[in-house]
Amino acid sequence: MLMDVIDLFLHLDTHLNALIVSVGLWVYPILFAVIFCETGLVVTPILPGDSLLFAVGALAAIDGSPLNIVLLGALLFVAAVLGDACNYQIGKRVGVSVFTDSSRFFQKKHLDQTHAFYAKYGGKTIILARFVPIVRTFAPFVAGVGQMGYRKFASYNVVGAFLWVLPLLALGYQLGNAEPVKKNFHYVVFGIIFISILPALVQLTQAKLRKKPA
Repeated sequence: MLMDVIDLFLHLDTHLNALIVSVGLWVYPILFAVIFCETGLVVTPILPGDSLLFAVGALAAIDGSPLNIVLLGALLFVAAVLGDACNYQIGKRVGVSVFTDSSRFFQKKHLDQTHAFYAKYGGKTIILARFVPIVRTFAPFVAGVGQMGYRKFASYNVVGAFLWVLPLLALGYQLGNAEPVKKNFHYVVFGIIFISILPALVQLTQAKLRKKPA
């Protein structure tokens, strides 16, 4: 199972291309569902986000591709906005009681990590978290738990979705079909994932250094 997930991430372009050949235009609602679930359901933080957007943009640039980059941008932007909005409502109604150290899906450490983001960045966490896997999924949930006003949340949500979806799609569209990128796509995916988690790693390192005795 784990190896299948790793293979999916590393060869996302190949798997997506096979999916497009298999289902045709039905790939649009499938992509919508993946982005919506990755941002909207607390139990699915492992779904690809950043790398998926880059890969889809790259595939849209191929001559004869059924994917339209403009339609993709609009559709996946809406999916990201609705996903966060759904997650916010879940947090508002469910609360933190489901998070425990022993839970498989609702792990308390992920909630604590997101709380740390809020403590540092406030409401801007909704925007910044878009670029950090795991935190991206839990940030709107915590906003709902904390009873952040919906109007304020919605403004951050829309801006964050715009800054996350469109640049990554555009980057894939412009660079994804360059020969060095196609030949080393798995390294590109690693790079995207590393850059995505870098802020969390820096914050974790700083927190550990602060806890060390003088």
